[in-house]
Amino acid sequence: MKEINTYFPTLTTLQQQQFEALQGLYEDWNAKINVISRKDIGNLEVHHLLHSLAIAKYISFTPGTQIMDVGTGGGFPGIPLAIFFPEVQFLLLDSIGKKIKVAETVAKEIGLNNVEVKHARVEEEKRKFHFIVSRAVMPLPDLVKVTRKNIATEQMNALPNGIICLKGGDLTAEIHPFRKMADEIALSTYFPEPFFQTKKLIYVSLS
Repeated sequence: MKEINTYFPTLTTLQQQQFEALQGLYEDWNAKINVISRKDIGNLEVHHLLHSLAIAKYISFTPGTQIMDVGTGGGFPGIPLAIFFPEVQFLLLDSIGKKIKVAETVAKEIGLNNVEVKHARVEEEKRKFHFIVSRAVMPLPDLVKVTRKNIATEQMNALPNGIICLKGGDLTAEIHPFRKMADEIALSTYFPEPFFQTKKLIYVSLS
């Protein structure tokens, strides 16, 4: 986990061990279920773990924060964030059962006690959260529409409650309806690797 240790040098020994265990776990699962593109599994650290941790560069969640990862698939960005923020509670949600099973098993294997995994559509989830996170799961207007009901009114972080999503390409049209309450960050600001040149972090305040 060379890159992760470079950008996040204060990880505990346990966190380092948890991150290091992910490569083998996802390789094993990918041989059974195509959770990550087979040609991309060798790039797990940069393309999936570090990409997910861009959110940790943008905000340091307060202990006790409640977060829902919508469309988590095999556990991104939720599992890397749950490792990084062990005192924050995460719900990993996905409508595809075989992918959510991977996320559930990986979380158990590495001993994540701050993760709940649920096989459901986001429209069915009624609980409240301080933040919604996602990684290229749906267009931003759709994500806002289906998760606005899940945003808690109680504030406990430096940023108002809302959505933080990881996306790529030109997002001008997606962001336009929310331009007065949105922030767009080029991930190349955090990570110089070529993969991040077209990647963005979008934050939308919904409280």
